[in-house]
Amino acid sequence: MTVCWVSLGCDKNLVDSEKMLGFLRNRGFEFTSDEEKADVIAVNTCCFIQDAKEESILALLEAAKYKKTGNCKVLIAAGCMAVRYRDEIAKEIPEVDGIIGTDELFKVADIIEDTYAKAFGVNQIIDGNNSKALKKPERILTTPGYYAYIKIAEGCDKHCTYCIIPKIRGEYRSVPMEDIISEAKELVGYGVKELILVAQETTLYGVDLFGEKKLPELLRKLCEIKGLRWIRLLYCYPEEVTDELINVIKTEPKICKYIDLPIQHANDEILRKMGRKATKKTIVDLIEKLRSEIPEIVIRTSLITGFPQESEEAHEELLQFIKNMKFDRLGVFMYSAEEGTAAAKMKGQIPKRIKKRRYAKLMESQQEVSFKKSSSMVEKELDVLIEGELPERNVYVGRTYADAPDVDGLIFIESNETLNSGDFAKAKVIKSEGYDLIGELL
Repeated sequence: MTVCWVSLGCDKNLVDSEKMLGFLRNRGFEFTSDEEKADVIAVNTCCFIQDAKEESILALLEAAKYKKTGNCKVLIAAGCMAVRYRDEIAKEIPEVDGIIGTDELFKVADIIEDTYAKAFGVNQIIDGNNSKALKKPERILTTPGYYAYIKIAEGCDKHCTYCIIPKIRGEYRSVPMEDIISEAKELVGYGVKELILVAQETTLYGVDLFGEKKLPELLRKLCEIKGLRWIRLLYCYPEEVTDELINVIKTEPKICKYIDLPIQHANDEILRKMGRKATKKTIVDLIEKLRSEIPEIVIRTSLITGFPQESEEAHEELLQFIKNMKFDRLGVFMYSAEEGTAAAKMKGQIPKRIKKRRYAKLMESQQEVSFKKSSSMVEKELDVLIEGELPERNVYVGRTYADAPDVDGLIFIESNETLNSGDFAKAKVIKSEGYDLIGELL
């Protein structure tokens, strides 16, 4: 049986897709990227914000066409949207034959096989039984072979008022440390040189298993793996970052001096309404401490603009905040009212035109900061992870420790030497162009 797998949404969803692909391979399934030729098409969906829902719905509708024009016998919906809108999908997209819940990864082969057997003349949703177990499968990497995401926990207990994830993914559950270490060693054995740690929140790792935060200990053990070059941390909630974690990032050479701190806003009243635990002062104090302890640290953050009751004064405060803080990397989302969340019921919803204006102002302000940050890298000598080549120009493309895949900048290196994707090279930055750097090989 041939499967075409489509993975949407965040990198945590991507890890789920890779694990399900591994289970399917072990069962003897074959894969194709051609939807027209696939016996089964599966879409791992996302529903974090409205745009993600629309993308997932369009992907399912597009895949449904191949039940008429292609070889597709079974259409599967997986992931967050499939869980959240199970009944709606069954009603509105009757071409969908089966659903795989976010806790049913290890049942993917059973669900597809059962659904396939009933596909002819039967049109109903086939569900696997819910399970909270986090089984460890063999993964098929869909990232380039030299870097991989590794999910260290599932679910979330924060219950931010704008976020539906806890209702979909459940309570916070850390993956056992020995399982993470074992998976990391396997990935490095396959040639992975950069591990990117992800979860809905990485900083709380271990609280449910050990009664205390164990991310620093996990990082130290990962650093012992031979052949692993970089470890990168994403999704660290500012109020949960401890001095011990800062010290581990500071002292362990394998850990990229890079941290992702989603702060969402800088106005205390808006932060309170968002259900966030950090305040403006605690955020400022943490950033100052990070930069004091680790001068070369690169800080990425994300913001939400247009949250209910966000006044012009609160927007201006946020605008001034990012000018003052000078974040190295910054992303902005326009608030999306998600049904089932507390924020969606709040009074004072902001019109879309105002959200767009505020979004544009924030991004314009950050662009100036980012370009100055890039120019400050000139003359620095950096390790570069080579990711590709522009052969017509004798130029290689890579990333430095300051850049996570897909969301940050690149460095372009002109060289007559032969380099391969996944190699590390030493380069000197000779100039900057916007968000990107130009370097020369050393």
